Amino acid sequence: MLKVENIKKEFASGDQIVKAVDGVNLNVPTGTFSVIVGKSGSGKSTLLSLLGALDKPTFGKIEVDDEDVTKLNDRKLSLYRCKKIGFVFQGYNLIPNLTALENVMLPMEFAGKGLERSKKRAEKLLAEVGITDQKQNRKPSRLSGGEQQRVAIARSLANQPKLILADEPTGNLDSKTGKLIVDLLRKLAKDEKTTIVAVTHDDSIAKLADVTFTLKDGKLSK
Repeated sequence: MLKVENIKKEFASGDQIVKAVDGVNLNVPTGTFSVIVGKSGSGKSTLLSLLGALDKPTFGKIEVDDEDVTKLNDRKLSLYRCKKIGFVFQGYNLIPNLTALENVMLPMEFAGKGLERSKKRAEKLLAEVGITDQKQNRKPSRLSGGEQQRVAIARSLANQPKLILADEPTGNLDSKTGKLIVDLLRKLAKDEKTTIVAVTHDDSIAKLADVTFTLKDGKLSK
């Protein structure tokens, strides 16, 4: 469960105060695929950074699985991001000299899990997202855009996170492949019992979500 209470993020710009996120409240149950839609400059990136504990709000509270993220110190935040949060990016962000399998194993190795255990889970996750045995041993350059995004999604699930944040996850894909990725995210939210929040400017993705929110001028509405 993701619970956000009246979070605000303010920046000083000269003698002006810019409210990038302005009193956002949000509740997303576990197993739900939700989408936040908004135009460029609406505050989507700032909100995603706050939810992912990459930045701290000026005011308000963010709870993931009943843990108040805003109260964690830097060391605990680092562990939290490693073990409790998964990220999916528009540009995939796969490491080019590692195979698909090695890319998915990497977060588990950082978390101190054994090699054999990491390999087993990586193989399982890649199979779940439709990356076959042969393709698991290919480097990103030998995979299509849709396949690379599937690998990125599998990697985000590696440490069984409570929350997955997806930043324009279909931005580099054609509409058919984009729909397949969204359908996959919806299925994985339920199968892996995780909460998924995607931000996008694409209204067609919003129609496929379990819950849709709109962000405009830092304010969120349903």
